[in-house]
Amino acid sequence: MRYVSHIADLVGNTPLVRLGSVTDGIRATVLAKVEYFNPGGSAKDRIASRIIDAAEASGELRPGGTIVEPTSGNTGVGLALVALQRGYRMVFVVPDKFEGEKTAVLRAYGAEVVVVPTNVPPEHPESYYSVSDRLAREIPGAFKPNQFANPNGPRAHAETTGPEIWRDTDGRVTHLVAGIGTGGTISGTGRFLKEATAGEIVVVGADPEGSIYSGGPIHSYAVEGVGEDFYPDTFDASVVDRYERVSDAESFAMTRRLAREEGLLVGGSSGMAVVAALRVARGLPDDAVVVVVLPDHGRGYLTKLYDDAWLEARGIPLASPPPTPPTAPTAPSAVTAPSLPRDRVFSTKPGENAGGLVENARSRGGRDDLTGVRS
Repeated sequence: MRYVSHIADLVGNTPLVRLGSVTDGIRATVLAKVEYFNPGGSAKDRIASRIIDAAEASGELRPGGTIVEPTSGNTGVGLALVALQRGYRMVFVVPDKFEGEKTAVLRAYGAEVVVVPTNVPPEHPESYYSVSDRLAREIPGAFKPNQFANPNGPRAHAETTGPEIWRDTDGRVTHLVAGIGTGGTISGTGRFLKEATAGEIVVVGADPEGSIYSGGPIHSYAVEGVGEDFYPDTFDASVVDRYERVSDAESFAMTRRLAREEGLLVGGSSGMAVVAALRVARGLPDDAVVVVVLPDHGRGYLTKLYDDAWLEARGIPLASPPPTPPTAPTAPSAVTAPSLPRDRVFSTKPGENAGGLVENARSRGGRDDLTGVRS
């Protein structure tokens, strides 16, 4: 018989899907890494088990303990799957911007959800960072994974997402495009692929207008799960070669196109990433392979970006805005975010770095030639 012992054991090995209709006029191959095939519906499933494994090993989380985490929803779902598997209580602190389907999903998994204001600075006592810190102190046996500073987040992507992309493109990937939230996905995946390609791959960060990463004025934005108003410890700016700054209107228009033209029901950050990927791909030769990470499913946004009335209430146009020209490349040195030491973020065990992971991936071999994927 072929089965797994728990749904949490199915995380990873998500497929690459070639984008077609939305890439009209582009010669390069643009492949979407569809992370909603993870059991919890997002890329955040990848980091949960590694964070909890490390906490159990260190004694920070003991049997019968409580997991307390600030989350926009997806990390909470990933942690919930592991908590259910191992018998932990769950308390998640969620900004009111994410009220709706995402908090309903967390409650459906049996989590306790604390909703706090969105538009307060991180140091404010009512921010989701501050409230989660307080709850972690006050609840006996509580552990806060702290996805914004936990090195096991980027490490999970260096161990899984990066090697999967390398394997499934037969080492032919030339560009990686990913949104930046905590920075774990782009830092871990990007570092692995930099090692695998001897630095030849171009890593592009997709960022919403209003976020700190790509520069410009910092202000609120409607797309969820990406961008920040501070630099998390889990973000390694040295991995990113350039940034593409994307408006809410562009992000949501592309997200809806992905559903209607590609059959991919995804969240707004996926639309944002695809806008950036198409800017990057336009003008590349036909042997270029651009991989764009689509972080989550669209189920959490049906009453938001997929709802015409919701968009209209926020002044976001329903029609596709004119394409924005590519953002000028930004050198990593121009970003003021501190870079984490590689052995702190990407090591899997003492003394091992991403280079060892590359060799492990190479030894496992690849799949059929990429031409089979492109047909």
